[in-house]
Amino acid sequence: MLKKYFILLFAVLTLLPVNSQETKGLQELDLRLTNYDYPFAVDFFEVNAQQEIFEMAYMFIEAENPNGETIMLLHGKNFNGAYWETTIEALSSEGFNVLVPDQIGFGKSSKPNHFQYTFQQLALNTKNLVDSLDIEKLSVIGHSMGGMLATRFALMYPETTEKLILVNPIGLEDWKLKIPYQSVNDWYEQELKKDYEAIKSYQKESYYAGDWNEDYAEWAKLLAGWTLNENYPFIAWNAALTYDMILTQPVVYEFSKIEVPTLLIIGTRDRTALGKNLVSEEVKATMGLYDQLGEETRDKIPNAKLVELEDVGHLPHIEAFDRFINPLLDYLQE
Repeated sequence: MLKKYFILLFAVLTLLPVNSQETKGLQELDLRLTNYDYPFAVDFFEVNAQQEIFEMAYMFIEAENPNGETIMLLHGKNFNGAYWETTIEALSSEGFNVLVPDQIGFGKSSKPNHFQYTFQQLALNTKNLVDSLDIEKLSVIGHSMGGMLATRFALMYPETTEKLILVNPIGLEDWKLKIPYQSVNDWYEQELKKDYEAIKSYQKESYYAGDWNEDYAEWAKLLAGWTLNENYPFIAWNAALTYDMILTQPVVYEFSKIEVPTLLIIGTRDRTALGKNLVSEEVKATMGLYDQLGEETRDKIPNAKLVELEDVGHLPHIEAFDRFINPLLDYLQE
């Protein structure tokens, strides 16, 4: 019934007027991105969770001259493992093996009809993947929502986590204290309205980018490509569930419990915050202030270091790669 409802609703929505310029040149993408190539070979790990079997896509890149260490890269909410390409290449060239999973509901992984999204469940899925590859210890790098997941992973599995690196993570503040409650249905209706121009507008408003260019547009177009698929409501529903996860499961209150060495890499121009469109301009101006949140978070985490990248937005590894990768490699090689 749920699938029929989604398809019927999408059919109705597609009858609405569409600005052809907004979709010009976009490629329709299927739910599992089978018609979108990742930069490295993709394998799949079977996840048995919540009385269902899912497939978790991942890339595992073994260095030609391995140094014996593994790095795991965790993607953000609006992304997948493919956007780590240049980071993977740089880490691999330094001898690190690199593991890059797509979380359930994202990228090439399964898109459930029903799933209770929790950071604990995603961390458990990821730990099981790590164990299946016989990796005993690794460093974990998380960007955006991946920073929340990386934090939860380090809290749950400190014995597995050598170092924790958070790159413009969200969850540095508790947004549910500032925005009105939104049900999953509310988030779902918002997702159904998205197209390329809406995605681009949000990312520019949040200071994801400096001057908008193809480096950013590539990832906005990937999200927009899903909106052209008749099954897009499944993507929208999973996105709504992950919004709810982010807002109801903040990690900000547990930073003091992190036991592993931690590095924060923060682009200070970033203003990413969920729900800014739901509050007054006065409240909005207090949200997502990464030029303040970086220092506040460093002070909460024992044995933490902070690297601030001035005038860099939400995507340091895309916008300012050299400024991002050099302090990262220095930290990993200490």
